[in-house]
Amino acid sequence: MRLGLSSYSLDREIENKKMTLFEVMDFAAAQGAECMELVPFAFRFDDEKTGSIDFSAIAQARKYARDAGLALCNYSVLADFCKEGEELEKEIARICHEVDIAAELGVPRMRHDVCAFRRPQAKNTLSDFEIWLPVMAEAAHRVCEHGKKRGVKTLIENHGFFANGCDRVERIMQKVDHENYGLLLDTGNIVCVDEDASVAAKTLAPITKMVHLKDFYIRTRDPGDATQFDCAGSWFRSRGGKYLRGAILAQGDLDMYAVLGALKNSGYDGDIVIEFEGLEDAKYASAVSLQNARRIWVE
Repeated sequence: MRLGLSSYSLDREIENKKMTLFEVMDFAAAQGAECMELVPFAFRFDDEKTGSIDFSAIAQARKYARDAGLALCNYSVLADFCKEGEELEKEIARICHEVDIAAELGVPRMRHDVCAFRRPQAKNTLSDFEIWLPVMAEAAHRVCEHGKKRGVKTLIENHGFFANGCDRVERIMQKVDHENYGLLLDTGNIVCVDEDASVAAKTLAPITKMVHLKDFYIRTRDPGDATQFDCAGSWFRSRGGKYLRGAILAQGDLDMYAVLGALKNSGYDGDIVIEFEGLEDAKYASAVSLQNARRIWVE
């Protein structure tokens, strides 16, 4: 098992010009991280307008990570395949372009969504899921085929409120039906659809190729300052109406001993990456989360 950090954990620091991506790499390595996931929100490896890939920036990132002793283990992007016609074709082409960037970065995996995170709650029903499942699966299969040609395994993540939950994730995996397709299990996101994180870890371990290790505070009564979708540090709502907020790993309400125990006892030995998105100082939270994850895994 390799333990690492997602660059998303320090996204605010990069966005606010407090840290560069290279400084994030140095920080992760100093905390004992062995691998890093790259999430291009506060930075990019292409021109936003033309799409031209910045091969120089990619080469710099690869070298810097290597010199820091970090394996670049994954590249994560947003996507929405709940579209039709030309809009869907454009989205598939865009995600295949992201696969090309991942290939140039030398990462073995790339996670992409199959639907929008902010999809209206009224359209997250099971009947809606059944309608869009063939479309999402076909699009993911096409991206997966492109990933196979480029040497990049594509992953779905249990993310948001639509393509989330053990049953729906397994349905998507079965429908895509490709050896180059796997699951990035997010231990925090599963509570967005009110499922138990340790049960999900045990259930989904056989198809899991990578783990986002994340903790949440969970409340049943309004703690104030809550929105529906703004989860980057704020309180937001689960599909069933609970109040959630990102937490430092093992300081929130998820039983991390049960979650990591379920993964370990299931034989999972792949990459585990900390993804922090709470209110606490991101550097402090990331450091403590890494320490806790390492300690709990051993215990």
